[in-house]
Amino acid sequence: MPHEPKPVITKEYEVEQPEEGAISNPMDWYDSPGPWELEIGCGKGSFLLSRAKNNPHIRMLGIEWANKYYRFTVDRMARWQQTNVRVMRTDAKIFVMRHLPPQCLDALHIYHPDPWPKKRHHKRRLIQKDFADAVSKLLKPGAAWLLQTDHREYADQMQEVLCQRDDLEQQPAQSIADVAGPDWEGTNFQIKYEVEGRPIYHFAFKRK
Repeated sequence: MPHEPKPVITKEYEVEQPEEGAISNPMDWYDSPGPWELEIGCGKGSFLLSRAKNNPHIRMLGIEWANKYYRFTVDRMARWQQTNVRVMRTDAKIFVMRHLPPQCLDALHIYHPDPWPKKRHHKRRLIQKDFADAVSKLLKPGAAWLLQTDHREYADQMQEVLCQRDDLEQQPAQSIADVAGPDWEGTNFQIKYEVEGRPIYHFAFKRK
């Protein structure tokens, strides 16, 4: 009889969302310290995996709210034994604004966040002034904030919110492929959009 596949132990790749009022020390989640990067909306973990594989000295956290994608990403990291990655299921805005210490981030990645296209839902968009204020406090001097969207109006909002800030310096735009690694093939959404000829908008900022 064929051997049953061994179960994959995923617990070490999962991080529980902090309790109300708690401030997390991200290095507590890893076997050893290193530069810390956060991806908000990691989906199925394609970028997270590529970035971590090609930069083993980096410690990464992926946040994903959709439970099926969260579970997929946790399982994926476990199967690759990508021990420099942790995954959390939580409200990313609350986590960023309430649960992290100042100057803890070396890079923040936000690729294709929900554009909430209906006007009455624009207030739900992640990239707003209050969120940018919180992120600025978390970024170390010289840290990078990279964003990407296929939604023109949301791109305009990102530019309006971020380009006018005195604490951020806009850098030459970088796509996901620029920072993921040589094995990066793109997310399903990105491949679909490129086939359709839909423009992709990239933003890169450095904390002063």
